[in-house]
Amino acid sequence: FVAYIMGLSIGVHLLNLLAIPALIFVYYFKKNPNPNWKSVLKVFLISIFALAFVQFGIIQYMISFAASFDYFFVNTLGLGFGSGILFFAVLVIGALVYGVLYSIRKHKKALNLILLFTALLIFGYSSFAVLIIRAHAKPNLNNTDPENAFNFLSYVNRSQYGDRPLVYGENYNSEKIDIKETGQLYRKGKDKYESAGTKSEYVFADKTLAPRMYSDKPEHISFYKNYMGFDDAHKPTLADNLGYMLSFQTGQMYVRYFMWNFVGRQDNEDGQLGGRNGAWLSGIKSIDALRLGNQTNLPPSIVENKAYNRFFFLPLLIGLIGAIWHFKRNQKDAGIISLLFVFTGVAIVIYLNSVPIEPRERDYAYVGSFYAFAIWIGLGVFGLKDWIFQKLSPTKASVFASLIAVLSVPVLMAAQGWDDHDRSDSHVAHDMAVNYLKSCEPNAILFTYGDNDTYPVWYAQEVENVRPDVRVVNLSLFTADWYIDGLKRKQNQSEPLPLTIKPEQYAAGTRDVMYYQDYKIAQHVELKDILEVLLSENDEDKATMSDGSKYNILPTKNLKLTVNSKQVLDTGTVPREDAGKIADSMEWTYSGNYVSKGTLALFDLLTHNNWERPIYFTSSMPKDQYVGLDKYLYTEGLNKRLLPLKPDSPESESEELINPKPMFNNLMKVYGYGNIKNANHLDRQSADDVTYVSNMFGGLLSDLINDGKIKEGKELANKYFQVIPNKFHTMRQVVSTFYVTESLYRLNDLNRANSMINKSADHINKELTYLADVSESQNQLASEQNVRIYLTYLAQMVRLTGTFKQKELSKKLESQYNNLINRFTPFASS
Repeated sequence: FVAYIMGLSIGVHLLNLLAIPALIFVYYFKKNPNPNWKSVLKVFLISIFALAFVQFGIIQYMISFAASFDYFFVNTLGLGFGSGILFFAVLVIGALVYGVLYSIRKHKKALNLILLFTALLIFGYSSFAVLIIRAHAKPNLNNTDPENAFNFLSYVNRSQYGDRPLVYGENYNSEKIDIKETGQLYRKGKDKYESAGTKSEYVFADKTLAPRMYSDKPEHISFYKNYMGFDDAHKPTLADNLGYMLSFQTGQMYVRYFMWNFVGRQDNEDGQLGGRNGAWLSGIKSIDALRLGNQTNLPPSIVENKAYNRFFFLPLLIGLIGAIWHFKRNQKDAGIISLLFVFTGVAIVIYLNSVPIEPRERDYAYVGSFYAFAIWIGLGVFGLKDWIFQKLSPTKASVFASLIAVLSVPVLMAAQGWDDHDRSDSHVAHDMAVNYLKSCEPNAILFTYGDNDTYPVWYAQEVENVRPDVRVVNLSLFTADWYIDGLKRKQNQSEPLPLTIKPEQYAAGTRDVMYYQDYKIAQHVELKDILEVLLSENDEDKATMSDGSKYNILPTKNLKLTVNSKQVLDTGTVPREDAGKIADSMEWTYSGNYVSKGTLALFDLLTHNNWERPIYFTSSMPKDQYVGLDKYLYTEGLNKRLLPLKPDSPESESEELINPKPMFNNLMKVYGYGNIKNANHLDRQSADDVTYVSNMFGGLLSDLINDGKIKEGKELANKYFQVIPNKFHTMRQVVSTFYVTESLYRLNDLNRANSMINKSADHINKELTYLADVSESQNQLASEQNVRIYLTYLAQMVRLTGTFKQKELSKKLESQYNNLINRFTPFASS
């Protein structure tokens, strides 16, 4: 049963496998109540082997062998796809059945147990066959398209995430001296498997043991240097890597999470990179001050944060009491819990070898470790009872121990932690997803990028059937051939995208990357001509690599798309009253240094869409995903729409462009706001969404006032106060309200403008007072970036109130500013 459940659980998350060593010891200690250390060490090594066997042998290599069998049966024997997998499955089942019968006949209990465990685990793991069956049905969401052996192998191996060195490998600044092939890639062809290129990896001039600082992404290199204090020439040593592993990967990215759960938490801000955000604290100010500086005047960003949870070390202490009591009473059971605790905690840290700057905090990855420690918290009741028993009668000791344990852990943790886990009145993620879809014109194409602006949209469309006519295109997946295949099929009420590239032109291993080579072409080149070059099979349109092979290239970054103004008007892309604003051609500079398969498909779409389907990009995606089209992307709220309009002026090309009419309609009538004004708690992403929405209001307000649309501006301002929270959730929100306040002054809405200024200034004053206290207690400037931003905006408030003749308010703000400047002046050079 345990093996079967574990096999099923593989489909949920591989972390369940980390229970294997603990389970093996449960069985071992049951069979051997009086073990010696030599046998314990032997069983430990066996448990590690068992874990590796399941992780690699069953989950990965079994699928790899099945794929190899299928390749042989299809390409060599000429049989159909899947025949090799079927033969391999029969072979494995036959071998297991024979092995079980043999073990019974020969009375080999250990072999019988191992084979039954393996068989039942594989039986549970076989639930993955649902993915293959589902893939053949071609559903709308079909990541990796695991319909054949090699695609399924890629899915199981999570190939899109790449490999990370673990025992021996490169540092971030190791010199790359060569590239070596490490294997062959295959794709499903018409009647056999075809080559999809080769797997390769860099050869490095120098490597080190335990490489923990290995990523050569610029943002990661910058972090490594800043965190470790390296100069540009420094080559990390083994000691450096181990120090980084202990300090950052273990301390910052595991111990900090552990302390959140059993000591206390400061806030729900992202604290991966250190600094003051996301810290752990106990609530005992004198102790917290030793690490975090003066805690006397805690600011609103902490005390008003629902994640400000103070456990006063009590869960940790009771857990430690429970662990000590457990080891004294039953070392074997305590050892098993310790094994589970380590394998689901520090062992994950070592194995994952994570890079810094993850998309989100990863505390959930270590929940198994926290479960294990929670067992000791429960056993801490018995430890307390035994200690109190020395002072009181057994009955009173039991009562007092239970009361102390209940009040200091479950009641305290529930009282402190319930509010930041309560999402009952917050619907931000849902409403934002619906907003993305509803703000699109009929039959639109909506490009998304990250998880946060894609998965909620998929849910809204596929489950709630919101705007099934809109085709959602995830740019993160656009580089995959199977994803482009799906875009060429009808989905829901969305017709296939107008893509003309043929499957053999973008198949896996074909045109994965086409690098830019500067041919000194000064003028802008028509996009359809560029597309022809990128898709050309003529050698004269290709560049030659060092090994003599040919590959397609991008000969210029200066691109042009001629605009058919009649078609633009006929499709309603641009209203007829704005016909004079339509550009004869869209001209832009491509922002990348290479063209990926997804960009190739995007160029194809732009060339052949002919303005028949509206094209949108979500506003939250990185700017480089706009491929240089920024000056033709007009904000209509959460989305930017591609419009072939002439820039108002050369200066406007660098500014955010707003399409005021649809944006006004979206903010006033279309969008839902997820109860952000009255929600009991907003998680960090939802709080950021508040800032994002506030920025939309501020941008449109300013634009309306600039256009003289005062009436619409006042209506929009009223809407803002209806939906935006009265309290600040983040510093980013404080900054965003400044621009709304400026527009309120311009609307002569002095009462509300002054009220917002006072509220913002009060918040800033409390935050900076706290940072000044901390700086003075630690004799160095705390949170320099926050200090600079807050002081800058406080100075802007002085200027703004002075400009609009609010003399008393301006004078008060100036006094606050000067007082704070004086407190931070001693640290100006630090």
